[in-house]
Amino acid sequence: MAKSNKSILKRLKITKTGKILRGGSGINHFQAKKSRGKQLAKKRASDLSRIQKRMVISYLKH
Repeated sequence: MAKSNKSILKRLKITKTGKILRGGSGINHFQAKKSRGKQLAKKRASDLSRIQKRMVISYLKH
């Protein structure tokens, strides 16, 4: 039985309908020069592209 990659499971969220969501990158520091809208947009979860989904699914064979 293949194990699923736990580090990927911690970074992604799989919805009930099967979408794979990820958080924005670059929100830990250097926020003063960015507008508030850009800061909030990075916090929201976004959908993965088709190619990225295929890659992630190969890691999540459980």
